[in-house]
Amino acid sequence: MAFASCAKSNGDQSKQQDEAPAIRYEWGLPIDSFRIDTCVVKSGETLGGMLNRLGATRQQVTGITRMPRNEFDVRSIRPGKTYYALFQKDTAGIEQLCYYIYIPNIKEAVVLHLTDSMHVEHFEKPVTRTKRSAEVLIESSLWNAMVSNDLPAELALELSDIYAWTIDFFGLQKGDSIRVYYEELFVDSTRIGIGRIYAADFYHARHWQEAFWFEDGNIHNYFDAEGNSLRKAFLKAPLNYKRISSKFTYARKHPIYKVVRPHTGVDYAAPAGTPVVSIGDGVVTMKQYKGGGGHTVKIKHNSTYTTAYLHLSRYAKGLAVGKRVKQGEVIGYVGSSGASTGPHLDFRVWKNGSPIDPLKMKSPPAEPIPTQYKDTFATVVATYRQLLH
Repeated sequence: MAFASCAKSNGDQSKQQDEAPAIRYEWGLPIDSFRIDTCVVKSGETLGGMLNRLGATRQQVTGITRMPRNEFDVRSIRPGKTYYALFQKDTAGIEQLCYYIYIPNIKEAVVLHLTDSMHVEHFEKPVTRTKRSAEVLIESSLWNAMVSNDLPAELALELSDIYAWTIDFFGLQKGDSIRVYYEELFVDSTRIGIGRIYAADFYHARHWQEAFWFEDGNIHNYFDAEGNSLRKAFLKAPLNYKRISSKFTYARKHPIYKVVRPHTGVDYAAPAGTPVVSIGDGVVTMKQYKGGGGHTVKIKHNSTYTTAYLHLSRYAKGLAVGKRVKQGEVIGYVGSSGASTGPHLDFRVWKNGSPIDPLKMKSPPAEPIPTQYKDTFATVVATYRQLLH
């Protein structure tokens, strides 16, 4: 079995004799009192194998590997992760392995105590939160705009969720822009992600769309400056697609049957296996292979709207007729079943029983800010607007 090569380091001995250096603690240990080997878990290594190589006794290896999983699950050790071995000489001058410290991620450390009573300690570094504002110009995509401006890529994902009901992110154009006020999360000096987005202002299709987070009592949502919820009854699209390959029309020549027939839906070209989600809450009324439509799911959202999702490769696990689904819940995956020339989703919408163009559907908003919160909300808007600009 191949083992990690270890970089060895000794405690700092460069201090002058007449100085009393401060004792450095990490993981609850005075680390300058030990010789430390820094290692990386190799593919195929086990905890027992690593401890054996480091010089642990059979009793130590047996004790640690038999610890209850709720204290330390040895199966959680992964290749490529860092671990430290701390050594110290005993009274006879013989070096002994005292601690094994596994680092599963930047925040956490698992310390295995191998002397006296063997036990495990779990340490977690504190996360600091820094609020900041940013403004970026979009040249191609929101994701690229964030990355090219050294902003967290997670911002693009969170913003696409916030504006999912109001902005078509596959219709962004060069010259669109976004202002955002949000939290960044750090461990030590390393950025590990983002926290809450408090406010944003998105310029798209020649107008600005503001979003303000408001939380009070049972209210926790994003609203525009007038207090209208950005959350709508329906999402803009049921999937992340590459392009629209066919729009709603009553005069399309079918690519397979070669005859002119109505196409009362929108075809979204996307790779096979792309998750397809329900655009709104509703009940599944159909889940079956339906001729040229292939694997099809139909959802009744309310007394007015019904949607259908055609040409799926497969259905989501557990999906069944009569099941209630939530907005954004995966109901199937893009495929090419039925009469199809390639992977895509044929998405259809009916309003009061008649087909309508999904791209022109007006989605009713969720409930606005309640009257009793309007004054508080107005103060929040004024504060965040100043921080955005």
